[in-house]
Amino acid sequence: MILLLDLGNTRLKFALLDGGEFTHRGAFGWDADIAHELATLWASWPAPLRIVGASVVDSARETAVAVAADKAFGCTPVWVRTPAEACGVTNAYAEPHRLGVDRFLAMVDALAAGRSPCVLASVGTALTLDALDSEGRHRGGWIAPGPLLMQQSVLGATVQVRPGHAGAVRDLADNTADGLASGCWQACAALVDRFVERSAPLLGGSPTVTLGGGDADVLAPLLEREVVLVPDAVLRGLAVWAKTHARADNIA
Repeated sequence: MILLLDLGNTRLKFALLDGGEFTHRGAFGWDADIAHELATLWASWPAPLRIVGASVVDSARETAVAVAADKAFGCTPVWVRTPAEACGVTNAYAEPHRLGVDRFLAMVDALAAGRSPCVLASVGTALTLDALDSEGRHRGGWIAPGPLLMQQSVLGATVQVRPGHAGAVRDLADNTADGLASGCWQACAALVDRFVERSAPLLGGSPTVTLGGGDADVLAPLLEREVVLVPDAVLRGLAVWAKTHARADNIA
């Protein structure tokens, strides 16, 4: 049994992997009392033999989670760092460690699940886009602010754009709140569609388009093409990694 940890920008997600199944799951936002919440929840969980984690946050939060895991299970996480190649996926970055480990693990999951060639889009704090060919080669990607971060940046850089309520996405907005929400969400949708258009020739013409992240359900209907929603891609990629790297001391 393996405990998998996904330390994302907005929240911590985790799951117990037993064989090929997630038997226990949980998630907390970083605004929670992480030490207390994890201690309370994990007290009722079976103890894992190993703990494997992926993190895009700072070392302080990694340490807080590691301490909680050690107290609960007497075991500390081994952190996966982005490699040049692993689990059949080859990283396109000249400096491999600069590719977010969450993006790399999502590609590991996609290849293992038979979804390549594909475009992987993830929408949350950031919007990330990656192209993965049928042989597991990462062909590159784009990064942009997520739609909510876009809205926050407009509000932070202006004086008079102060919507009185949360906006809705509309084809043509007739008020500031809806206009801001519509513009930011549609901008992200257009970016995904453009990335698919540009990367398709490299991927054989008709790649699968997958969408993950906390805001995937909102973005999916705005796209011009069908997408496959893939929740928990990082945890699933970690599961593949953990099985491939059976010994903890082989994990970077």
